[in-house]
Amino acid sequence: MIARFKDLCLDTTDAPRLGGFWAGILDAELVDTGDGDARIDPPSGRSKAEAIWVNTVPEPRSVKTRVHLDLRLPEGDPAGLLAAGARLVREPDAEIGWWVLADPEGNLFCAFPPREGTRPGPFALVVDSADPVAQATWWSGVVGGRVETSDEGHASVVGAAGFPWDRWLFDPVPERKTVKNRLHWDVDLTGPEPTALIAAGATLLRQPDADISWWILADPEGNEFCAFAPRPTQ
Repeated sequence: MIARFKDLCLDTTDAPRLGGFWAGILDAELVDTGDGDARIDPPSGRSKAEAIWVNTVPEPRSVKTRVHLDLRLPEGDPAGLLAAGARLVREPDAEIGWWVLADPEGNLFCAFPPREGTRPGPFALVVDSADPVAQATWWSGVVGGRVETSDEGHASVVGAAGFPWDRWLFDPVPERKTVKNRLHWDVDLTGPEPTALIAAGATLLRQPDADISWWILADPEGNEFCAFAPRPTQ
């Protein structure tokens, strides 16, 4: 293990609007960070790693979201999500047993019926992948945990360090990544620099500079993520 999962970051052209939507459906708190961005703090009793930073960017969403959250509904249908501003993309049918929805900027997410023994809210982070097993294996080497595979070609990392949900799912898709992800994750490094990450196969995209204090990297399929050095101990 060379890093721990830290949190998520969501790009948007309107941080108050999109942040307000997600804070509302997650029963979370929207915090104005004072710089045009926002942060969604998880409800009391949930992991700090469930925080979502909402970052303002100039470009609108242009293609299908390759990273999304799966949510467990508190009730039997997504009526509350639709009332909050979500758009229905696909209903459950013979192939899928969940609803596919889009947030106010068109980012897709999935809503699943309630299940006994589970609580409402996010339970999986899903990443489109050309090679799910390779991706899950690579990330388990970074953040620990075990890899589980399915007959349908999915691969999951379960028990990763710092990961707040049930599973990190890599989903097989035919299309390759073409543009920057609208949703990405951050990690906390176990060492002072991302040397081990780069040696493992990550690509360095940007180093700390006058504007940022972290590294921006990409995994073997080009998914961007940010890596933060350990905080000094007092």
